[in-house]
Amino acid sequence: MLKIGDFSKLSRISIRMLRYYDEIGILHPECVDDFTGYRYYREAQLPLAERIQTLKNLGFGLSAISEILDKCEDAGEMERFLLVKRKELEEEAMGIRQKLQFLDSTLKWLRKDGNLMDYNVTLKTVPERYVASVRQVIPAYDCEGMLWEIMCRELETQKVQQAVPCYGMAIFHDEGYKEHDPDVEIQSAVVGKYQDTEHVKFKTVPPLQIASATYKGSYDQISRVNAAVANWVVENGYDFDGKSFCIYHVSPGQTSDPEELVTEVCFPVKKK
Repeated sequence: MLKIGDFSKLSRISIRMLRYYDEIGILHPECVDDFTGYRYYREAQLPLAERIQTLKNLGFGLSAISEILDKCEDAGEMERFLLVKRKELEEEAMGIRQKLQFLDSTLKWLRKDGNLMDYNVTLKTVPERYVASVRQVIPAYDCEGMLWEIMCRELETQKVQQAVPCYGMAIFHDEGYKEHDPDVEIQSAVVGKYQDTEHVKFKTVPPLQIASATYKGSYDQISRVNAAVANWVVENGYDFDGKSFCIYHVSPGQTSDPEELVTEVCFPVKKK
Protein backbone atom coordinates (compact mmCIF):
# COMPACT_ATOMS: atom_id res chain seq x y z
CA MET A 1 0.00 0.00 0.00
CA LEU A 2 1.14 3.55 -0.75
CA LYS A 3 0.65 6.63 1.37
CA ILE A 4 -1.02 9.50 -0.47
CA GLY A 5 2.30 11.37 -0.67
CA ASP A 6 4.07 8.45 -2.30
CA PHE A 7 1.14 7.85 -4.68
CA SER A 8 1.20 11.56 -5.55
CA LYS A 9 4.87 11.39 -6.51
CA LEU A 10 4.45 8.21 -8.57
CA SER A 11 1.31 9.40 -10.38
CA ARG A 12 2.49 13.04 -10.71
CA ILE A 13 -0.88 14.19 -9.35
CA SER A 14 -0.90 16.68 -6.48
CA ILE A 15 -2.22 15.62 -3.09
CA ARG A 16 -4.86 18.33 -3.38
CA MET A 17 -6.11 16.89 -6.70
CA LEU A 18 -6.07 13.33 -5.37
CA ARG A 19 -8.33 14.46 -2.55
CA TYR A 20 -10.59 16.19 -5.08
CA TYR A 21 -10.68 13.09 -7.32
CA ASP A 22 -11.77 11.12 -4.25
CA GLU A 23 -14.47 13.71 -3.51
CA ILE A 24 -15.97 13.59 -7.00
CA GLY A 25 -15.66 9.82 -7.25
CA ILE A 26 -13.22 9.19 -10.09
CA LEU A 27 -10.28 7.89 -8.02
CA HIS A 28 -10.92 6.65 -4.49
CA PRO A 29 -8.12 5.54 -2.18
CA GLU A 30 -8.05 1.83 -1.49
CA CYS A 31 -8.65 2.54 2.19
CA VAL A 32 -8.72 5.35 4.73
CA ASP A 33 -7.38 4.84 8.26
CA ASP A 34 -10.30 5.42 10.63
CA PHE A 35 -8.04 6.73 13.38
CA THR A 36 -5.59 8.96 11.47
CA GLY A 37 -7.61 9.74 8.34
CA TYR A 38 -4.61 8.82 6.19
CA ARG A 39 -5.42 7.72 2.64
CA TYR A 40 -3.72 4.68 1.15
CA TYR A 41 -3.59 3.59 -2.48
CA ARG A 42 -2.61 0.38 -4.24
CA GLU A 43 0.14 0.28 -6.84
CA ALA A 44 -2.46 -1.25 -9.18
CA GLN A 45 -4.32 2.10 -9.16
CA LEU A 46 -1.45 3.89 -10.91
CA PRO A 47 -2.68 2.96 -14.45
CA LEU A 48 -6.09 4.45 -13.60
CA ALA A 49 -4.40 7.63 -12.40
CA GLU A 50 -2.42 7.75 -15.64
CA ARG A 51 -5.60 7.32 -17.72
CA ILE A 52 -7.27 10.20 -15.86
CA GLN A 53 -4.28 12.48 -16.47
CA THR A 54 -4.11 11.51 -20.14
CA LEU A 55 -7.80 12.33 -20.67
CA LYS A 56 -7.37 15.59 -18.79
CA ASN A 57 -4.41 16.56 -20.98
CA LEU A 58 -6.51 15.81 -24.07
CA GLY A 59 -8.97 18.46 -22.93
CA PHE A 60 -11.70 16.38 -21.32
CA GLY A 61 -13.41 17.89 -18.28
CA LEU A 62 -13.63 15.90 -15.08
CA SER A 63 -17.34 15.18 -15.54
CA ALA A 64 -16.59 13.78 -19.02
CA ILE A 65 -13.69 11.76 -17.61
CA SER A 66 -16.00 10.26 -15.02
CA GLU A 67 -18.45 9.28 -17.75
CA ILE A 68 -15.69 7.78 -19.91
CA LEU A 69 -14.31 5.74 -17.03
CA ASP A 70 -17.80 4.41 -16.28
CA LYS A 71 -18.66 3.51 -19.87
CA CYS A 72 -15.40 2.55 -21.54
CA GLU A 73 -15.01 -1.13 -20.91
CA ASP A 74 -12.92 -1.78 -24.01
CA ALA A 75 -10.64 -0.04 -26.48
CA GLY A 76 -13.42 0.38 -29.06
CA GLU A 77 -15.55 2.49 -26.75
CA MET A 78 -12.54 4.57 -25.73
CA GLU A 79 -11.72 5.16 -29.40
CA ARG A 80 -15.21 6.54 -30.02
CA PHE A 81 -14.82 9.09 -27.23
CA LEU A 82 -11.39 10.09 -28.53
CA LEU A 83 -12.66 10.53 -32.10
CA VAL A 84 -15.42 12.85 -30.87
CA LYS A 85 -12.83 14.86 -28.96
CA ARG A 86 -10.60 14.98 -32.04
CA LYS A 87 -13.43 16.54 -34.06
CA GLU A 88 -14.04 19.12 -31.33
CA LEU A 89 -10.35 20.06 -31.27
CA GLU A 90 -10.24 20.32 -35.08
CA GLU A 91 -13.19 22.74 -34.98
CA GLU A 92 -11.49 24.77 -32.23
CA ALA A 93 -8.27 24.85 -34.25
CA MET A 94 -10.15 26.06 -37.33
CA GLY A 95 -11.72 28.84 -35.26
CA ILE A 96 -8.30 29.87 -33.95
CA ARG A 97 -6.84 29.89 -37.49
CA GLN A 98 -9.67 32.15 -38.65
CA LYS A 99 -9.05 34.52 -35.74
CA LEU A 100 -5.33 34.60 -36.54
CA GLN A 101 -6.08 35.42 -40.18
CA PHE A 102 -8.37 38.23 -39.06
CA LEU A 103 -5.70 39.48 -36.67
CA ASP A 104 -3.05 39.48 -39.42
CA SER A 105 -5.44 41.25 -41.78
CA THR A 106 -6.18 43.90 -39.15
CA LEU A 107 -2.48 44.43 -38.48
CA LYS A 108 -1.82 44.95 -42.21
CA TRP A 109 -4.64 47.49 -42.34
CA LEU A 110 -3.38 49.37 -39.28
CA ARG A 111 0.10 49.56 -40.80
CA LYS A 112 -1.46 51.51 -43.67
CA ASP A 113 -2.32 54.32 -41.20
CA GLY A 114 -5.79 52.91 -40.65
CA ASN A 115 -7.14 54.65 -43.74
CA LEU A 116 -10.35 52.95 -44.84
CA MET A 117 -10.16 54.64 -48.20
CA ASP A 118 -7.10 52.58 -49.11
CA TYR A 119 -9.81 50.62 -50.93
CA ASN A 120 -10.49 52.26 -54.28
CA VAL A 121 -14.25 52.67 -54.83
CA THR A 122 -15.57 53.02 -58.37
CA LEU A 123 -18.96 53.59 -59.98
CA LYS A 124 -19.77 51.29 -62.90
CA THR A 125 -22.48 49.23 -64.55
CA VAL A 126 -22.66 45.46 -64.53
CA PRO A 127 -24.13 44.57 -67.97
CA GLU A 128 -27.20 42.49 -68.70
CA ARG A 129 -26.35 38.81 -68.29
CA TYR A 130 -27.86 35.36 -68.87
CA VAL A 131 -27.01 33.46 -65.70
CA ALA A 132 -27.24 30.13 -63.96
CA SER A 133 -28.59 30.78 -60.47
CA VAL A 134 -29.00 28.84 -57.22
CA ARG A 135 -30.80 30.46 -54.29
CA GLN A 136 -31.24 28.83 -50.89
CA VAL A 137 -31.26 29.56 -47.18
CA ILE A 138 -27.94 28.19 -45.91
CA PRO A 139 -26.71 27.66 -42.32
CA ALA A 140 -24.22 30.55 -42.40
CA TYR A 141 -22.46 32.85 -44.87
CA ASP A 142 -19.31 30.72 -44.85
CA CYS A 143 -21.40 27.75 -46.07
CA GLU A 144 -21.84 29.42 -49.47
CA GLY A 145 -19.62 26.78 -51.05
CA MET A 146 -22.47 24.28 -50.80
CA LEU A 147 -24.41 26.33 -53.37
CA TRP A 148 -21.51 26.24 -55.84
CA GLU A 149 -21.24 22.49 -55.31
CA ILE A 150 -24.94 22.13 -56.16
CA MET A 151 -24.51 24.20 -59.32
CA CYS A 152 -21.47 22.23 -60.50
CA ARG A 153 -23.09 18.89 -59.81
CA GLU A 154 -26.42 19.63 -61.49
CA LEU A 155 -24.93 21.30 -64.58
CA GLU A 156 -22.27 18.69 -65.23
CA THR A 157 -24.32 16.78 -67.82
CA GLN A 158 -25.30 19.91 -69.80
CA LYS A 159 -21.69 20.99 -70.49
CA VAL A 160 -22.56 24.62 -69.74
CA GLN A 161 -20.23 27.22 -71.28
CA GLN A 162 -19.31 30.08 -68.97
CA ALA A 163 -19.29 33.63 -70.27
CA VAL A 164 -16.15 35.74 -70.18
CA PRO A 165 -16.17 37.38 -67.73
CA CYS A 166 -18.45 34.98 -65.87
CA TYR A 167 -19.37 37.43 -63.10
CA GLY A 168 -19.44 34.64 -60.51
CA MET A 169 -21.17 36.26 -57.58
CA ALA A 170 -23.14 35.79 -54.38
CA ILE A 171 -26.18 37.99 -53.70
CA PHE A 172 -27.43 38.48 -50.14
CA HIS A 173 -31.20 38.78 -50.10
CA ASP A 174 -31.90 39.40 -46.42
CA GLU A 175 -32.77 42.89 -45.30
CA GLY A 176 -29.85 42.93 -42.87
CA TYR A 177 -26.96 40.79 -41.67
CA LYS A 178 -28.02 37.42 -40.25
CA GLU A 179 -26.00 35.36 -37.80
CA HIS A 180 -27.79 32.20 -38.93
CA ASP A 181 -29.74 30.98 -41.98
CA PRO A 182 -29.01 33.75 -44.51
CA ASP A 183 -30.85 33.80 -47.84
CA VAL A 184 -28.07 33.64 -50.44
CA GLU A 185 -28.16 33.41 -54.25
CA ILE A 186 -25.19 32.59 -56.43
CA GLN A 187 -25.00 33.49 -60.12
CA SER A 188 -22.62 32.73 -62.96
CA ALA A 189 -22.99 34.21 -66.44
CA VAL A 190 -23.23 31.61 -69.22
CA VAL A 191 -23.32 31.50 -73.01
CA GLY A 192 -26.17 29.63 -74.73
CA LYS A 193 -29.53 28.33 -73.51
CA TYR A 194 -29.96 25.50 -71.03
CA GLN A 195 -32.62 23.57 -69.14
CA ASP A 196 -33.39 24.34 -65.51
CA THR A 197 -32.51 21.59 -63.04
CA GLU A 198 -33.88 20.84 -59.59
CA HIS A 199 -32.01 23.72 -57.96
CA VAL A 200 -30.36 25.62 -60.83
CA LYS A 201 -32.48 28.19 -62.66
CA PHE A 202 -31.46 30.07 -65.80
CA LYS A 203 -32.56 33.68 -66.25
CA THR A 204 -31.65 37.03 -67.75
CA VAL A 205 -30.74 39.73 -65.25
CA PRO A 206 -30.88 43.43 -66.17
CA PRO A 207 -27.91 45.81 -66.09
CA LEU A 208 -27.12 47.27 -62.70
CA GLN A 209 -25.31 50.42 -61.58
CA ILE A 210 -23.04 49.70 -58.64
CA ALA A 211 -20.47 51.27 -56.36
CA SER A 212 -17.77 48.67 -55.80
CA ALA A 213 -14.34 48.10 -54.32
CA THR A 214 -12.02 45.24 -55.26
CA TYR A 215 -9.51 43.90 -52.77
CA LYS A 216 -7.03 41.06 -52.51
CA GLY A 217 -6.84 38.82 -49.46
CA SER A 218 -9.06 36.99 -47.01
CA TYR A 219 -12.75 37.65 -46.46
CA ASP A 220 -11.96 39.13 -43.04
CA GLN A 221 -11.56 42.50 -44.79
CA ILE A 222 -15.15 42.68 -46.01
CA SER A 223 -16.44 44.82 -43.10
CA ARG A 224 -13.79 47.45 -43.77
CA VAL A 225 -14.44 47.36 -47.51
CA ASN A 226 -18.16 47.79 -46.82
CA ALA A 227 -17.33 50.87 -44.74
CA ALA A 228 -15.20 52.29 -47.54
CA VAL A 229 -17.99 51.84 -50.10
CA ALA A 230 -20.59 53.28 -47.70
CA ASN A 231 -18.45 56.38 -47.15
CA TRP A 232 -18.06 56.83 -50.91
CA VAL A 233 -21.82 56.47 -51.50
CA VAL A 234 -22.66 59.16 -48.92
CA GLU A 235 -19.90 61.53 -49.95
CA ASN A 236 -20.80 61.33 -53.66
CA GLY A 237 -24.54 61.88 -53.36
CA TYR A 238 -25.87 58.37 -54.00
CA ASP A 239 -28.38 56.13 -52.24
CA PHE A 240 -28.24 52.35 -51.86
CA ASP A 241 -30.63 50.73 -54.33
CA GLY A 242 -30.83 46.96 -53.99
CA LYS A 243 -29.23 43.84 -52.59
CA SER A 244 -25.48 43.85 -52.01
CA PHE A 245 -23.36 41.15 -53.63
CA CYS A 246 -19.78 40.00 -54.08
CA ILE A 247 -18.09 39.16 -57.38
CA TYR A 248 -15.37 36.53 -57.05
CA HIS A 249 -12.51 37.31 -59.44
CA VAL A 250 -10.29 34.72 -57.70
CA SER A 251 -12.44 32.37 -55.63
CA PRO A 252 -11.71 29.62 -53.06
CA GLY A 253 -12.32 27.19 -55.90
CA GLN A 254 -9.26 28.62 -57.67
CA THR A 255 -6.84 28.95 -54.74
CA SER A 256 -6.42 27.51 -51.27
CA ASP A 257 -4.41 30.54 -50.12
CA PRO A 258 -6.70 33.18 -48.55
CA GLU A 259 -4.19 35.90 -49.39
CA GLU A 260 -4.60 35.18 -53.13
CA LEU A 261 -8.38 35.68 -53.15
CA VAL A 262 -9.64 38.64 -55.19
CA THR A 263 -13.13 39.85 -54.31
CA GLU A 264 -15.24 42.78 -55.48
CA VAL A 265 -17.77 44.09 -52.95
CA CYS A 266 -20.73 45.63 -54.80
CA PHE A 267 -23.68 47.79 -53.77
CA PRO A 268 -26.38 48.82 -56.27
CA VAL A 269 -26.78 52.61 -56.09
CA LYS A 270 -28.80 55.45 -57.64
CA LYS A 271 -28.19 59.17 -57.73
CA LYS A 272 -30.13 61.14 -55.15
